[in-house]
Amino acid sequence: MSIIKTTNLTKKFKELLAVDRVNLEVEEGECFGLLGPNGAGKTSLIRMITAVSPPTSGEVQVLGKDLQAHARQIKAVLGVVPQLDNLDPDLTVLQNLMTFTRYFDIPKNEALRRSDEVLKLLELDGKRDSRLRELSGGMKRRLLIARGLINLPRIVVLDEPTIGLDPQGRHLVWNKLADLKSQGVTQLLCTQNMEEAVVLCDRVAIMHQGKILSLDTPGGLVSRYAGSEVWEIEPDPSEMEAMVRELKRQGVDFEEVGGKLHLFQTGADQIKGELVKHLKRLRQRPSTLEDVFLRLTGRSLVE
Repeated sequence: MSIIKTTNLTKKFKELLAVDRVNLEVEEGECFGLLGPNGAGKTSLIRMITAVSPPTSGEVQVLGKDLQAHARQIKAVLGVVPQLDNLDPDLTVLQNLMTFTRYFDIPKNEALRRSDEVLKLLELDGKRDSRLRELSGGMKRRLLIARGLINLPRIVVLDEPTIGLDPQGRHLVWNKLADLKSQGVTQLLCTQNMEEAVVLCDRVAIMHQGKILSLDTPGGLVSRYAGSEVWEIEPDPSEMEAMVRELKRQGVDFEEVGGKLHLFQTGADQIKGELVKHLKRLRQRPSTLEDVFLRLTGRSLVE
């Protein structure tokens, strides 16, 4: 069952087409990932799905209901973890959570219980009465996640949830998100962390310039676009042109990357002729989701 469905969802900011007729279905209970470079349209898409920003055109359905017609009802079952810190610096950790529970009309005693519960979950219970200025950046990030869970949401929407976290903090959050998924909580995860997508996501959509370029399981994307391994060859500059001609002649799927050649979907029987001369400068490694990401979205910086 699709718990989130978008139909031709579009967002324009004057002349900028941020989201271009996106059709997407997120299944109940899955962790669905949105990957894309800066400016791909991921955050704009999330802001429409969470009823923060109205679409220019198209529709969003959540739990089978039209989002624009039932925004208040749908927001009650959403937990949102924004990319930017919007915590109140004048309040303590606990006060930040207690203030947020008022948006959901949670009784005070229940709000206090839930606050203590999510602080313990994210290992912030020792900072319960601390001011925001006393927290590290990673602690603030975990507090944002704790706040997003305070209303016991059926769907959690996370925009770069582990950005700025050290490895310990990142793995803590990954473990907690995996626990939530095991409890049936649907997750829509926007990330640029390829490892995070592989660890957490059942399916991934790769976005670029407002469009979804491809959608599959992480393993399915790697298999389709990169194969099981990548072979990197670094020929002498004087040999590059001849090497490229030979690869094209053999029909090998490859890219030129900074003076190297990356070979994809390559079997041992294809390494023959001209290529045999360069085996000493050959590196073999497993293909990754990052290979797919760069192949689909390009290697140029997007500002």
